[in-house]
Amino acid sequence: MPRLTWQKSSFSGGGEGNCVELAASPSSLIHLRESDHPHDTAATTPHALAHLLHAVKRGDLPV
Repeated sequence: MPRLTWQKSSFSGGGEGNCVELAASPSSLIHLRESDHPHDTAATTPHALAHLLHAVKRGDLPV
């Protein structure tokens, strides 16, 4: 896997280590990880991530 440049979410600022980080790869995938577990990553397309974020903002996900 190519070296990724990770960016921390703007909502992750408390310093407790609960940070979501994202990185774009040359293959046009978006990689996600939890800063406490940097070797555990998930990858998705920008389109699928946008759908997830819109659903979260609307409150459409079950708790």
